[in-house]
Amino acid sequence: MMHGKYRALCAVMAMSMVVFAGCGETSPLDAGNPVTIEVWNYYNGDQLTAFDSLVEQFNETVGKEKGIIVESKSQGSVNDLETNVLAAIREEVGAAEMPDIFMAYADTAYTADQLGVVVDLKDYLTDEEIALYIDSYIKEGDFDGSGEIKIFPTAKSTELLVLNKTDWEVFASETGADYDDLADIEGLVATAERYYEWTDAKTPDVPDDGKAFFGRDAMANYMLVGSMQLGTEIFSVSDGEMTLDFDKDTVRKLWDDYYIPFIKGYFAATGRFRSDDIKTGNIIAYVGASSGASFFPDIVSTSDAESYPIEMEVLPCPQFAGSEDYAVQQGAGMVVTKGSEAEIYASVEFLKWFTADERNISFSVQSGYMPVTKTANDKNAILNSGAEISAGMEKTLSVAVDTVNGNQLYSTKAFEGGTEARSVLEYAMSDRAEADREVVVERLQEGQSLEEATADFSSDAYFDAWYQAVLEQLQAFESR
Repeated sequence: MMHGKYRALCAVMAMSMVVFAGCGETSPLDAGNPVTIEVWNYYNGDQLTAFDSLVEQFNETVGKEKGIIVESKSQGSVNDLETNVLAAIREEVGAAEMPDIFMAYADTAYTADQLGVVVDLKDYLTDEEIALYIDSYIKEGDFDGSGEIKIFPTAKSTELLVLNKTDWEVFASETGADYDDLADIEGLVATAERYYEWTDAKTPDVPDDGKAFFGRDAMANYMLVGSMQLGTEIFSVSDGEMTLDFDKDTVRKLWDDYYIPFIKGYFAATGRFRSDDIKTGNIIAYVGASSGASFFPDIVSTSDAESYPIEMEVLPCPQFAGSEDYAVQQGAGMVVTKGSEAEIYASVEFLKWFTADERNISFSVQSGYMPVTKTANDKNAILNSGAEISAGMEKTLSVAVDTVNGNQLYSTKAFEGGTEARSVLEYAMSDRAEADREVVVERLQEGQSLEEATADFSSDAYFDAWYQAVLEQLQAFESR
């Protein structure tokens, strides 16, 4: 089904395939009769404040001069935005009018494109303009490999290792632990075991009550990017067709370095996000999105009502030792929907203005996202921009910029069922680990040793059964 806005304009567009933006043609805009552009996003809190502030700045300057009014409308969460966008495109009962621009990850953008409402922005940008953006960000919206641009990059993030520096320093001073120990995943696991044993020894009369050191958000990233580091691409996509490579040896390595330390109590996941677990003192380190670092708490409040201030430290996300240098690329881009030439032109004008270095850096230091142009994704450019940067944000962006510039960035290409397939990876290992850890805790309380309590779950047979079940789930999404 085609939304009313799109359907009504198809005939006009078919007769007038005139491309204005980026090609030197006369602007279709009229300052005396401004066009209104509606942008749907999922920003909240400081991120929404920063975005809306820039929208207001645009409207008062370039927008006023050129005849463009931008309206920002937060849809709440990422899932709410996706639901509302697809409802609008399909003209479902009660759905709002389709926006001119909406934020989307690749899978949602791909679905919208399959429904025929997405503009290929390659025709609205010059080669020089396209070259300004980090290559992998631009390629994310090339669904068919032809060089099309169906997603305009506006703000991106990667993953970082974030620590409660205050409690880490106590641990380090007593054990000799060092940040270098956290440079790879194997070292992280060994440090987590050491931390568990160190905290366990604090109560010699109570065996096996050590504390977890580490947690992670976005388990799908661990599975997908970890596999790339180890030489395997789980979802290989060409022209929307997915080929599965759920290599058993690779997956076993992922299992051994997450599931096993989790059931032993070295890792944990209790709150909605791992920053919540930092706040409650359940862990002191986690891997999460650079864009989420602004949510790092400044106080720990434990279950026994103890509260104390903490300081944040930011380190690169650990990779597997000796592996290929891959880091996750994440963060939604902007999708422009089909409309009149004036609406499309105005949409592109706003997006280019928003991602100019000065504005993109300003948004980054307020939101935790990273700039998307090559020149703005630079520590000196950010530090010398004149923007007010908190100490925590400076640490976050410095490590994030180094991560982007020093690694091959990876994100899965879109394919039918991609969101559901990624969801399998998100929960298959973590849900099993959490459920089995509960059993282990019960066994410990009954007097079993940690080795005895985890023996059933550490066997090859147990892994094999889990692996086969997940493999069959993923095979359902292959080459649909």
